[in-house]
Amino acid sequence: MVFFNFWSVLQWYLRPFIKWFLRKTTRLCELQRICYGDRVGAQRTCNIEKSLMLSRTRDVKEVVSFLDAVVRERRFIPAHFSEILDPPINIILRVKKINPKLHDAFKPSFRQCLIQIWSYRQLVDEVEDLRCTQYDSNNPDHEAKLLRLWNLLMPDRPLEARITKDWQDIGFQGDDPKTDFRGMGLLGLENLLYFATEYTRASNHVLSHSLHPKYGYTFAIVGINLTSMAYYLLKDGSAKTYMFNCKQYLPSINLFHKFYCYLFYEFDKMWIESKPENMMEFSIIFKKFENAIRSELADPASVFRINIQVDTI
Repeated sequence: MVFFNFWSVLQWYLRPFIKWFLRKTTRLCELQRICYGDRVGAQRTCNIEKSLMLSRTRDVKEVVSFLDAVVRERRFIPAHFSEILDPPINIILRVKKINPKLHDAFKPSFRQCLIQIWSYRQLVDEVEDLRCTQYDSNNPDHEAKLLRLWNLLMPDRPLEARITKDWQDIGFQGDDPKTDFRGMGLLGLENLLYFATEYTRASNHVLSHSLHPKYGYTFAIVGINLTSMAYYLLKDGSAKTYMFNCKQYLPSINLFHKFYCYLFYEFDKMWIESKPENMMEFSIIFKKFENAIRSELADPASVFRINIQVDTI
């Protein structure tokens, strides 16, 4: 640990010299070397972010502070990208002495990295807000979402009462699901509802596994545990691999929900393949699953997709 700390400090002091040396030998600044040399996606975007965060140049620090302020105001949305990003990019071009006519590939590549980086930061704030919003049974919108979850998972079985043991059939602990949302707030319900709505076939497939007489588990409670896992992977930055490698989408609440759906479907597969004796093995299997996901996310080239295969057990 002491050696690691010493090496980190040494790198910090040597960094300006290394950057100067590489600039002289390659005639490219660090941001250009990353945009031209790193694989598009998580590898490139994470290295651009690291470079910007470590910069000691005043103008670069001000660009970072400006974009962070835009995120806090929740204005970092596609409709505003041009007015928000054009001035900071021009500042970077000037500070780094990059001629856009000679290096026409740099600007679009760098711009896309900025979009991904600050879309992710805004997503973290949005997810945090949902997590901090407690389920309120007096809120008609919250109640409507909960009822919709039941109807999607149990389409042929009307709910007879709001407070009922029937909720346990989709994996809640007691007669009133609102108590199970305390840890993850409304985020837990939004995740479950998205899975049931957008991946109806997969969610019903997973629910059928949770009702298995031998390998069954509490569907909703496991789902909320997976919300917690997805939340912490997002907060500590591990989920950047998933978000930045997803070419069709920018980091957003919908992409976070898709990440959650992937986790739920893959956990269900691991649970069934593990053939647990009972629910007492949940913590062991869950930790094994989390370690496997973190290992995959540690590879910046990893791409995650839900491959739905309906099987019988």
